[in-house]
Amino acid sequence: MSKNILTRGHSRALTRHHKLAVAGVAALGAAAIGFSAVPSNASTATTAEVAAPTAKVAYSTEPIQGVKASVTDQVAGSSVKVEQIAAKKEAAAQATAEKKAAAAAAEAKAEKARQAEEAASRAAERAEVKQAAPEKSYSDNLDGWIRESLAIMKKHGIPGSYEGIHRNVMRESSGNPKAINLWDVNAQNGIPSKGLLQVIPPTFEAYHVPGTPKDIYDPVANITAACNYAADKYGTMDNVDSAY
Repeated sequence: MSKNILTRGHSRALTRHHKLAVAGVAALGAAAIGFSAVPSNASTATTAEVAAPTAKVAYSTEPIQGVKASVTDQVAGSSVKVEQIAAKKEAAAQATAEKKAAAAAAEAKAEKARQAEEAASRAAERAEVKQAAPEKSYSDNLDGWIRESLAIMKKHGIPGSYEGIHRNVMRESSGNPKAINLWDVNAQNGIPSKGLLQVIPPTFEAYHVPGTPKDIYDPVANITAACNYAADKYGTMDNVDSAY
């Protein structure tokens, strides 16, 4: 009996000191039982939920050839488009330049034609004015005869001056267009000197100037023929100071 009593007393002492510890162990046991009671599919679902996002990302060590080729094609296509645009712009610029050149050529041609037409018109006007303008008239005297003769001589390139002609006319005939020498050697030979500058008929015929009458007594014809002869023999009538 005393042995049993000791045992109960000892048991009561353990329960009293470890009451709280026993309660804690019991709580932990209940928690463990509750955790193990959760169905296995719950854990799987949770894991799947966590793993689901990462399962969508795929990694590969293989080269991404398709993407590179696509980018290369796009770059090549862009280069072709740029070249096509540049070619179109160059063609447009060339066409514009050609149009401008053609327009300039047409304008130059039109201007040239206009100038030619104006030149022809001016020439026609000058011809009309010249035709309408009366010929210059000269007085019917020694002064007029000399001046008209000088105008004809100028056209034919025959030298001579008013003074040289006038001086020799006054010495040879005193200004008489009908003068004739019947006493000198020429007269004795049957070819007397005649006119303002006392020209013999053979000399008049040889040195007659076109545009004047073939009349040795015509004052203008006589002067121009005599000056033509003097130019051939003496250089000019201005160099003649005596019989020639």
